[in-house]
Amino acid sequence: MLFFILSHFKMHIFSSINIHSIVHAHCIIGERGCMLKKVKLTGRIVSPGDPDYDEARTNNNLSLPKFPSKIVFCQRTKDVVNALKWVRENNEDFRIRSGRHSYENYSLINHGLVIDVSEMNDITINLDYGTARIEAGANLGQVYRTLWEHGMTIPGGTESSVGIVGLTLGGGIGMLSRPFGLTCDQLIEIEMVGASGHQGAELIRANRQMNSDLFWASCGGGGGNFGVVTALTFKLHPIAEVSLFNITWDWDDFEVAFDAWQKWAPYTDERLTSQIELKAKEVGDIVVQGIFVGAASELKKLLRPLRKSGSPTDVWIKEVPYMKAVRFFDVPSGNQPALRKRSGSFIEKPFPHAAILTMKQFLANAPNRNASIWHQSLRGAVSHIAPNRTAYYYRDALIAQEYITSWEQTQDEKESVQWVEELRRTLSPFTMGDYVNFPDQSIENWPTAYYGRNFRRLREVKTKYDPFNVFRFQQSIPPIRKWL
Repeated sequence: MLFFILSHFKMHIFSSINIHSIVHAHCIIGERGCMLKKVKLTGRIVSPGDPDYDEARTNNNLSLPKFPSKIVFCQRTKDVVNALKWVRENNEDFRIRSGRHSYENYSLINHGLVIDVSEMNDITINLDYGTARIEAGANLGQVYRTLWEHGMTIPGGTESSVGIVGLTLGGGIGMLSRPFGLTCDQLIEIEMVGASGHQGAELIRANRQMNSDLFWASCGGGGGNFGVVTALTFKLHPIAEVSLFNITWDWDDFEVAFDAWQKWAPYTDERLTSQIELKAKEVGDIVVQGIFVGAASELKKLLRPLRKSGSPTDVWIKEVPYMKAVRFFDVPSGNQPALRKRSGSFIEKPFPHAAILTMKQFLANAPNRNASIWHQSLRGAVSHIAPNRTAYYYRDALIAQEYITSWEQTQDEKESVQWVEELRRTLSPFTMGDYVNFPDQSIENWPTAYYGRNFRRLREVKTKYDPFNVFRFQQSIPPIRKWL
């Protein structure tokens, strides 16, 4: 009787196992019974000792070097699936990488594996539907050039080497944000390899009808939190000629130039997006530039409040093909790896004079001539969507702000990093949060800083699609409950 009970118990336990969850294993029946065949890594694999290892492990920020044990350059979705199964099967730490522009190098890891999708970069355009399916490894330069061949574009960032997937998952601020919205606002569908069961991997599609909660989270919830995105489908915007402008002031006009810009830029014609960069006193320039989706004659009228403020030293307006404007804003230094530190915030109300003087004081005492404070105008189409409609929370912000510096000698790192952190803390009474694509590991309350009131819902999505917290890094979204 006891033998029967034990046998029945064993059969019950075996029958309760979800065989489909063990998608990585293959059972081979032979004289010696069932053996498990382990998954193998596929794609282009680079390891320490390979001649191209140093290039393969290098990100845009050289100040936080890391040394992975393997870098898998995936060339098809199956390579991503195999890599994810492999790291789970071998209990290996890993990170996901596309454009190499993670400010804090969260896309790299020491002694672990990097799943790199940069060699998956095909772009398929459907002009009948006005859409494009873009693989996750494409960078902005490739995206803009390919879409421009068909007279189309999407709003995105300015540096050509930035990956489309990281930009989109964080929201996507750029020089067409006010007329068209964020990059993620153009998103129609994502394709993602997620973690299934205890050791598996599965391809997931998400859009507004299918896995809509995951789609919501992917529109501003940050990269690397829910799975490995392999492709994105966007709606496109026709584009042809645009108007560019540049206005420059000397250091003496610091306060009047910034105050005029901040009270004008978020409120002017929605077809106009602009930026202002406040440079270190050693350089001494205050520069405003922008794109207007319209004629130069119209733009000239719109710029009157700026042109009449202070004593501009250089003013010009040009009507150019859109692709020429893309190249104008593509600053080469941003695409080259360097020792750098960046952080950021949002501005919800115009800065009072005290905040403007604080920026001036910090730039007067900058650690080097490469230090600057950059701002981009928001509102427009960005603010037409409610803060809870997508994971990107800061829909009501007037301005996105970034604190920037780089240095050439390693001994200058401490002073440069400290300058950025003190600047951010000193301005914090006048600012709100931070853009998740400007990550800063020193921000203590980063969940609220990046995601505001959307963080709770993001944790719910994380719990549903990644309950075992497979996709994790220093500032990744955690599940609500801990699974064993």
